[in-house]
Amino acid sequence: MRALVKARADVGLDFDPARPVPSRGQPGPREVLIRVLKAGVCGTDRHIWEWDDWARSRIPVGIVTGHEFVGVVERVGDDVTTVRPGQRVSAEGHIAPADDYNTRTGNAHIARGMQIIGVDRDGCFADYIMMPEGNIWPVDERIDDVIAAVMDPLGNAVHTVMAAGVSAKNVLITGVGAIGLMAVAVARAAGAARIFTADINPAHGQLALDLGADEFYDVRGGDEWVRDLRAATRGDGADALLEMSGAPDAINAGLDALRNGGTAALLGLPSRPFPFDFNSRVIFKGATVLGVNGRRMFETWYQMEALLLSGRLDLGGIITHRIPMANYARAFELMQAGEAIKIVLDIND
Repeated sequence: MRALVKARADVGLDFDPARPVPSRGQPGPREVLIRVLKAGVCGTDRHIWEWDDWARSRIPVGIVTGHEFVGVVERVGDDVTTVRPGQRVSAEGHIAPADDYNTRTGNAHIARGMQIIGVDRDGCFADYIMMPEGNIWPVDERIDDVIAAVMDPLGNAVHTVMAAGVSAKNVLITGVGAIGLMAVAVARAAGAARIFTADINPAHGQLALDLGADEFYDVRGGDEWVRDLRAATRGDGADALLEMSGAPDAINAGLDALRNGGTAALLGLPSRPFPFDFNSRVIFKGATVLGVNGRRMFETWYQMEALLLSGRLDLGGIITHRIPMANYARAFELMQAGEAIKIVLDIND
């Protein structure tokens, strides 16, 4: 099969035209072989492409990358009962050990020993991927392939919004890349009172406004916007912070803009450690700080399917490019140049 592989401990990915199909195409008893149709390119994939500090510390050389996809079931193992060949599916990319404490108590998304496709084991930038039956998510026929391909990052946005409990609250979203923009749409659908957004990209800011944000702050001029946000909230600050960027300046300023006693849900991944004033931004503020990892399995999947089918969730404009897998380098060029928001690779279209 064709696959994009992190073949070298260096910048970039390699296109392998003859990668062996997983397990030579023969699923184990509870496994499902999926022919990938489309795959989303994520900020994590950019970390892997650029081979930054985080990627060097985490990614095994030789792995097939990619973790967002929709596909068609090709074959199933002998003991598989919940999916069938020919069925259109996506999948939860976090594969949890069955005997972990968190798996057994409803928090499988943070289980010890978790493996993530495209990070710890082979992913979906390939013609085929093998997944455990328990991770498969059948895709409703009313959901388009392009949207189904990005249900993984949409789940990140839904999980972050729901964790912060945004209904009737003033919400600040720092970082309106693809997932931040999805969070704008989700927060609006979930009943946020007002949505403030902050980013370095005015074009993204305009799209945030189009998706339902009430205010966009261009942060390239410094942190004066924090004062403006406080003035717009009776001097208190935002009730909830959804941090999507992973940028140290955004994390610091976002927590400065959070009201005392507010909730911060942090999803963005900094590429390296950075100095942080824990005392003033967390302890003396009495802030509740939530680390958000992946999606709740499978509560978040039910939530995002319900939102998509309700018609209240508009993702228009977020998916800006569709590119054949063979032209994958162009996708990363567009991301690095800031010319794309969300890119979907056509694998087998």
